[in-house]
Amino acid sequence: MRVPFYNMDLIVGFESRGNSIPSTVTLPAFTTKLSEAAGKCYVDVGFWGGIVPGNQNELVPMLNAGVMGFKCFLIHSGVDEFPHVDRSDLEQAFPILQGTSAVVLFHAEVDCGCGSSTYIEKEPRKYETFLESRPDQMELEAIKLVCELCLKYRVRCHIVHLSTAKALPIIIDARKAGAPLTVETCHHYLSLEAETIPDGATQYKCCPPIRGKSNQDLLWEALKDGHIDMVVSDHSPCTADLKVLDTGDFLCAWGGIASVQLGLSLFWTNCLRHDMTLVDLVQLLCRKTAEMANLGHRKGAIKEGYDADFVVWDPDSTFKVTEKNIHFKNKITPYMGKELKGVVQSTIVQGVTVYDRGDFSEAPRGHFMLNEKNKSQSAL
Repeated sequence: MRVPFYNMDLIVGFESRGNSIPSTVTLPAFTTKLSEAAGKCYVDVGFWGGIVPGNQNELVPMLNAGVMGFKCFLIHSGVDEFPHVDRSDLEQAFPILQGTSAVVLFHAEVDCGCGSSTYIEKEPRKYETFLESRPDQMELEAIKLVCELCLKYRVRCHIVHLSTAKALPIIIDARKAGAPLTVETCHHYLSLEAETIPDGATQYKCCPPIRGKSNQDLLWEALKDGHIDMVVSDHSPCTADLKVLDTGDFLCAWGGIASVQLGLSLFWTNCLRHDMTLVDLVQLLCRKTAEMANLGHRKGAIKEGYDADFVVWDPDSTFKVTEKNIHFKNKITPYMGKELKGVVQSTIVQGVTVYDRGDFSEAPRGHFMLNEKNKSQSAL
């Protein structure tokens, strides 16, 4: 079976993640990353810029150089090199982005002082302690701000890694009012539940956090109803020392889950449990992600005129996740030992086989996806 494989996950390697240094918040930083990545990419790669306090004059130059759009945090990103923004910063950036096709990606949590004041006194190895420190309200307040700015400036906005289903009414109302807003959720929110996370298992830590089973059920309903547009991995790997696996302290561990290799099989395994089809999978993993990143004219479908990107895939075979068959560098994942359905046999990028039954192409075959649509009015 052939499945189009474009997913936003395939263009995150050099985007403006908090732990990608130098952060892509200036044109020189962007050109540095282009230079460093040249000839080293095994799949097609695009780049996200970043919005940080005071860099509004860098946005148009980065747009004209081809970034897909911009990522920003509304709460501390976890690293000082990528500081978060507030309303005043965004009020400076958004007028500059009006009239472009750029999309702004939001890590939608704010420090609203709504976390439990007692969690610090509780056992840091218990997942419940961490969950209390990142309540739903942090997402709700952030998403209210995103929707307000999206409606005010009509700049395309995208909420990354939605965790709480309580925010869905806010999102639905903003869209009804005309907000050019999209939203994603992640494999871990759809497949893992807070109630089953063991003490000290910091490989499960991410921000926003994995919430309870009842919340997860509502996310699946929203997917089926079209209120959530796409599903991605939010692949955020780290070394074992950053996950503090030796102490299992959820409050000190790096927040991020590694799963980019496993996403197709993870989602298919769960689709079968929720009466969703292969057509649904392609829309949510491939088509909608390509459209969001302004690549819908060449990625996310198998059709004439598009890049020949697809996988040869056996949807009926199963495999067990082990360190031996994980290909990403830091083999820390909450899915270790789980049995998943759907095995990728081959991967084809622009018509060239780059992976075949365990063997990778010797030479990098990927290309840069520099976005020609992202041109400011002042540059045209």
